[in-house]
Amino acid sequence: MDRKLISFDWAMKRILREKANFDILEGFLSELLRFDIRIQEILESEANQDDINDKFNRVDMVVKNDKDEIILIELQHNSEIDYFHRMLYGTSKLICQYMGEGKGYKQVKKVYSINIVYFNLGQGDDYLYYGKLDFVGMNNQKYDLKLSTYQQNDFDKKDVFEIFPEYYIIKVNRFNDIAKNTIDEWIYFLKNEEINENSQAKGLKKAKEKLDVLKLPEDEKAKYRRRIENKMLEISLLDTAKIEGEKQAKIEIAKNLLDVLDIKTIAKKTGLSISEIEEISNMMNSAS
Repeated sequence: MDRKLISFDWAMKRILREKANFDILEGFLSELLRFDIRIQEILESEANQDDINDKFNRVDMVVKNDKDEIILIELQHNSEIDYFHRMLYGTSKLICQYMGEGKGYKQVKKVYSINIVYFNLGQGDDYLYYGKLDFVGMNNQKYDLKLSTYQQNDFDKKDVFEIFPEYYIIKVNRFNDIAKNTIDEWIYFLKNEEINENSQAKGLKKAKEKLDVLKLPEDEKAKYRRRIENKMLEISLLDTAKIEGEKQAKIEIAKNLLDVLDIKTIAKKTGLSISEIEEISNMMNSAS
């Protein structure tokens, strides 16, 4: 493997928005959605706002393809318990935003929601998930609700689910670094910021060329390095907060055990030192 490349979230904020680099994003989307994507334009989104206070929590991009469909790409680092709800809100918002006043419902835009998450979203051992809406008979589950022949011709669609949003979730941290196919090659890059010389996935060769940190202009290179430093600091602060929280929990347990167990036993059960427990005991006695 070569040196690490620019992270995908940084690329989404800057490099991939340039028309000359659309083919990188087109390659990723084509491999994931399993049909050829041609980007018509990048639409306005929250990630277009270059915020000096960016906490690297979320990046998003909204793309319109040559079929006039909308593709929402969201990248989330930090855990968010209601992320599924946000996925729904994001697609609903786009449908309303691009509906157009006075238009018939047939003008509702098709939306694809692509979610790249670096935390353990929900329960499940896979790293790549796909969701769509199907209507199944409640009395006879052998039969799905289908479009009529007239609707198929009028909407230029075969199935009902094609009207509704479709969802993709990539749980990057669940990926085991073994690329079995071309979308796996992309997920390997998302996780490791590296691209194998033998990768065959669409867009990856161009990504390897364009996302080289050393090829950035000096001002962009400085911003990127500062971003990496800030991200390392954020991770350090989160780890510290977690450790301090665990330590405080042990202290509370020790306080509750002082009336029923001896100090040596409490130390064994909590992992605190005998001197720490003695200090806790003295503080409690002083306060009483």
